[in-house]
Amino acid sequence: MEETKERVRYEVRSVFDIIGPVMIGPSSSHTAGAARIGKMARELFGRQPDWAKIHLYGSFAKTYQGHGTDVALVGGILGFSTYDERIKDALNLAKEANLDIEFIEEDGSSDHPNTARIQMGDEDGDFELVGISIGGGKAEITELNGFELRLTGQSPAILVMHNDRFGAIAAVTNVLAEHEINIGHMEVARKEEGKDAMMIIETDERIPDHIMDELNKCDHIMQVVTISE
Repeated sequence: MEETKERVRYEVRSVFDIIGPVMIGPSSSHTAGAARIGKMARELFGRQPDWAKIHLYGSFAKTYQGHGTDVALVGGILGFSTYDERIKDALNLAKEANLDIEFIEEDGSSDHPNTARIQMGDEDGDFELVGISIGGGKAEITELNGFELRLTGQSPAILVMHNDRFGAIAAVTNVLAEHEINIGHMEVARKEEGKDAMMIIETDERIPDHIMDELNKCDHIMQVVTISE
């Protein structure tokens, strides 16, 4: 969404602020949305990676340096929120943290003009996701390790990786019900019957750590990760 010339009514901390549409580029989709993609990638990975390869498609590939998409994505991977002033120094901070970043401009088309495919990892593992910036500082994760999904990060959410077994979904939802955690939206997916499967559960409130620990102990659950707003 292109910024309008209307007066911004809230305080701007610096020219590198990424609060909603306030950003260094002419379009919040190239900056605030990109930062959200990077931050969700960091949260889903669960820790700071040693390396990241960022494949850029469409307008992301053409204008990522001039619009600050590169610093925004890396700032998110470093765990910075969209309004964190450190984002402007993200590339240097990544080097200081021994985080190896590679940007790859892809010629191929994608379903959305502002698309990034992020691969990241360390000696303990790696993963891959696809994120799109949909305008107004908002973003969606549309693919994770080959699973198709829709994750916006606009509401508190958890990602549950589990074995595709009878009762796995019920075990998770029963724990949430016992603690009076209301589910606002839920998606389930699997690649193959009886193999790895995934749940995305958006809730009305952030799930406390002690409940997360309980979820991780449920039968057939491999991993539970929190995705914050």
